[in-house]
Amino acid sequence: MQPNREQQLWMYEHMLVSRYFEETIEKIYLEGKTPAFNMANGPIPGEMHLSNGQEPCAVGVCAHLNAGDIVTSTHRPHHVAIAKGVDLDRMAAEIFGKKTGLSGGRGGHMHIFDPAVNFSCSGIIAQGMAPAVGAALSRKMSNREGVAVAFLGEGAANQGAFHESLNLAAVWELPVIFVIEDNSWGISVPKADATAVPRNDVRAAAYGMPGVYVADNDPLAIFEAAGEAIARARAGGGPTLIEIETWRLAGHFMGDAEGYRPKGEKDALFAKDPIPRLRERLIAAGDLIAEDDAALAAKARARVDAAIEFARNSDYPAAEEALDRVFA
Repeated sequence: MQPNREQQLWMYEHMLVSRYFEETIEKIYLEGKTPAFNMANGPIPGEMHLSNGQEPCAVGVCAHLNAGDIVTSTHRPHHVAIAKGVDLDRMAAEIFGKKTGLSGGRGGHMHIFDPAVNFSCSGIIAQGMAPAVGAALSRKMSNREGVAVAFLGEGAANQGAFHESLNLAAVWELPVIFVIEDNSWGISVPKADATAVPRNDVRAAAYGMPGVYVADNDPLAIFEAAGEAIARARAGGGPTLIEIETWRLAGHFMGDAEGYRPKGEKDALFAKDPIPRLRERLIAAGDLIAEDDAALAAKARARVDAAIEFARNSDYPAAEEALDRVFA
């Protein structure tokens, strides 16, 4: 099941929005943090994990979803949130810690929550898997339509929650899809040094569910694999585990010197940046012309710029509101 032209352009546009959002957040994040890097300084304090390079994982999966479907994501969530349709203005405001943010500025970038489109994420490794299983169970028990998708990193496949979640999803034949974004690095530890198997999709067999591997960070191949898994889940066929070979073009977090990467690795990854690759494929197929490409890029920039302006111009929560929404 290959995406049609409209779906490919949707994926391309959302990849552009995600990349420009991350590049803009990167610049703002560094305000006040140079020349001496201090994570507490600037308009966006704390840690920041950018998803540059991993955009295909989000759009290839979320192209098949609707607002009623549930998605849980990781500490690197912006690309998935954008593809799922999270309110960009309020997400930006949340990252800035503003009152107009999705959680009133209390969650920050690793705890984005938008119930309007059933999206959430967590800074805890593998934390989103069990809630996705629970959401899928609720759909099955109440005989309601909808699937759940849990995004996770390859390091999360070594957590106990991974195995517990896969087991229960299989036992109960739940409509849930587990999507591993394998960028080869668990912070600074290479996958080969931390995982006993070269590919995590093979672990699906232990739980009696299909395991699928998608190579080369290819959004069209991801779309095809995700489409089959989601259709199977919607039809009552149970869970699927998908592992996607992707790459992280930035550090694990802002301020990461990335001294652990082998020499030349990043240059090789940038040479196969998924956005120019998809653009070239669309142009070669006659599905995109230069004028339309420029218009999509301008639209993406305008959307992000408006969200950032909204966030910057929003007020911070009042000090007396600090405990609101924290205790019942």
